[in-house]
Amino acid sequence: MSSYTSGSRLTYSEYLRLNELLELQSGEIGCEREINNDETHFIIIHQIFELWFKLVLSELRCARNLLMGTHVEESEIPKVVSHLNRVTEICRLMANQWKVMETLSPQDFLVFRDKLGTASGFESWQMRELEFLMGLKNNERDQGMDPLAHYRKLADENPVYIPGLKKLEETINEPSLDEVLQKWLKRTPIQGSFIEDDNDQQIVDDFVNKYLSAMKILNQKLLEQTSKHSSVDNNTLEERFNANLKSAEEYLRPNGSTNRSRAGLLFIEAYRDLPLLAWPRKLIDSFVELEESMVLFRTHHARMVERIIGRRVGTGGSSGVDYLDATTKYRIFKDLWGVRTILIKKSALPKINNSEMYGFSNVK
Repeated sequence: MSSYTSGSRLTYSEYLRLNELLELQSGEIGCEREINNDETHFIIIHQIFELWFKLVLSELRCARNLLMGTHVEESEIPKVVSHLNRVTEICRLMANQWKVMETLSPQDFLVFRDKLGTASGFESWQMRELEFLMGLKNNERDQGMDPLAHYRKLADENPVYIPGLKKLEETINEPSLDEVLQKWLKRTPIQGSFIEDDNDQQIVDDFVNKYLSAMKILNQKLLEQTSKHSSVDNNTLEERFNANLKSAEEYLRPNGSTNRSRAGLLFIEAYRDLPLLAWPRKLIDSFVELEESMVLFRTHHARMVERIIGRRVGTGGSSGVDYLDATTKYRIFKDLWGVRTILIKKSALPKINNSEMYGFSNVK
């Protein structure tokens, strides 16, 4: 407890509770032993990560809550973007923090590695909660790495883990950022039509049909142009361009009918210069930047671990670097990445209807 009392001057040290904070680097609970600089540095870096995770969780929840409403005011979108941008910068900073860890040599780490026992970064419940909150599903994880099952086992062994388990169980049952984003995208006005309009389905289907037709014409022109100069045989080229068209069809009509969330996303990305779509496309960019920064954080982590311990088994029994490399392939906001594959140039886009609604009265 802070020594600050009513009527006394609040100091920097008291405000930050430095006396308590600086006593948290012993390495073992209840241990007063001296630890060397290498182990102190190892502990501090991971404690800093956990502090950042705490802030990241708060920022992501704020963003999620703002985006959850059945109607989101335009004035709220910049606030969501601000929360996401802060998390992105935190992730970039954390990625660079692995460079400090790389000052630890393999032999220096082996001096105290055994003291970690089976402790593993996979047991960071805040990191796992962060993944749940963003929308990562258990069946999308590397095989055998189920954080809920692991934490239930830990909680059975020691009640100290029960609070972490409860947080994971609560968060996995909350709406994720990906889920609320999909619902928000689904309400995108497409060609001037809103989801509640009577003829909305027809208008959205017509937009998708015209878009795919334009894409087919462009693909044929690109195929003819590429085949003249490419060293790849024509049959292979044709298969690749046809596969691109097929992927676009499957993306927009995954079950044979138009996916309105993806159509809305495509509309925002295709006509991103329209004033009404300025903040929506900034929001989409913020989600992409967030996930990109998370991927870079994981990538830097994997390379740091490989540099220090090679490809030995992880302390928690994981495959070590192989597991960390697998996490770099995780993608949560898949649609935001997938839409980039099917974008076409502006001059080939279908004519926009009700252009005045989007802020321009002379768009063609």
